[in-house]
Amino acid sequence: MENKSFLRCSNQYKIRTLKNRLLLGIWILCMVLFNACDNFVEVDLPSSQLTASAVFQDRATANAAMVSIYAKMRDDGILSGSVAGISNQMGNYADELVYYGDISGTTRNFYNNSLLASNAEVFNWWNSSYNQIYAANAIIEGVNASTALSAMDKKQLTGEALFVRSLLHFYLLNLYGDVPYITSRDYQQNKVAHKMLTAQLYSHIISDLELSASLLPEDYISGNRVRPNKSVAMALLARVYLYKGMWAESANAASYSLNNTGLYTWEDNLDVIFLKESTTTIWQFMPRTDGQNTQEGETFIFTSGPPPVVALSDQLIHEFEPGDQRKDHWVQSATNGTDTWYHVHKYKQKSNTSSSLEYSVIFRLAEQYLIRSEARAQQGDLIGAKEDLNKIRNTAGLGATTAVSQQDILSAIAHERRVELFTELGHRFFDLKRTNHLDDLLSPVKVGWNTTDRLLPLPESELTLNPNLNPQNPGY
Repeated sequence: MENKSFLRCSNQYKIRTLKNRLLLGIWILCMVLFNACDNFVEVDLPSSQLTASAVFQDRATANAAMVSIYAKMRDDGILSGSVAGISNQMGNYADELVYYGDISGTTRNFYNNSLLASNAEVFNWWNSSYNQIYAANAIIEGVNASTALSAMDKKQLTGEALFVRSLLHFYLLNLYGDVPYITSRDYQQNKVAHKMLTAQLYSHIISDLELSASLLPEDYISGNRVRPNKSVAMALLARVYLYKGMWAESANAASYSLNNTGLYTWEDNLDVIFLKESTTTIWQFMPRTDGQNTQEGETFIFTSGPPPVVALSDQLIHEFEPGDQRKDHWVQSATNGTDTWYHVHKYKQKSNTSSSLEYSVIFRLAEQYLIRSEARAQQGDLIGAKEDLNKIRNTAGLGATTAVSQQDILSAIAHERRVELFTELGHRFFDLKRTNHLDDLLSPVKVGWNTTDRLLPLPESELTLNPNLNPQNPGY
């Protein structure tokens, strides 16, 4: 009897211990990754340093730490599909969207090109990105110091964290220009970090991505492609090389996913491209709970006019060629009986369904075809460039391009990027910027457009906290 009683007590103790460890791990995770830092410079508190290691002594809590970063990226900051995210704000900043919302909304400042260094969204993108970078650095350091995680788990988690760090720095660079590249949780270093020049930033981004790609496996470790694999790192690397003008490297990186037909297959049905099971998706964000769909659907879809927040611009609507099925499947109209407006309809669900039907797509095959097409054209491989371009056009119900010269093919690719990637994560603005067409294409259609609008202002509160971030970007 005594032995049985002892065993019961021992088992109960073990259960309580496991529960306590799990609760402690979750609490530590929240404290370390999110609650400990409301501002970029207010991170790495001593208490966090003392307890963070516990997170990385268990595979489940270490993976939870990584997944939590994706949840923050989905819900807050640059990559969010909400009104506050880049798809909406930079769509207004360029020529994709027209703003109809409240006069006091932050989007109005983007639409009118009247941003100030005190703009709340300008600060939030900066702050949330560096907090997410801090969390990625915490993963890298914690995994490296762990004595409990397997070598395979260490490679996966480090590869994911390096990818996140490079992705966020890539967007910060292309939005704000020269920025700090943060690779540690050291508070004393981070609070006085200096800006790096663009060439240095790209060097760090490429280095991180190459290492990430070498660590991540070819297959996904979870369903629905919500945890990055090697193809995800290579997809971003293809884009980075394109922006850098490294044409051969860009084409090769894009080919990695395009040639991986075991994981990715082309889809001719435009209505399934943005479903969560799409075989053309390379990486996507899962909604917070099952039954929820995308924030993009909530942001862009409206059923009657006038639009509550934004509508597609006439300039974009007129860019679709006659017979382009993307206009029929990815654009929808609404009317008040007199006027007609158009909204994005890539995602079809504005509200919850019994089970989630759509996830927020961050990387997909179509962009990789367009990247490779442009990189091939730049190298003089015009036949290969047209083959990739026609893959996109034919799926849209259009005939092969009639472009012949290198310049005409590049112009055709730019047009195709506009009508394929519209309102997806700021592609239009970044394309105009990297090809030096911001001024000549936006000045005629955007009231108040200035050459200096190619960069957002650095948040004034950050300049006050860290004078090493000076000078402010021109025009602000």
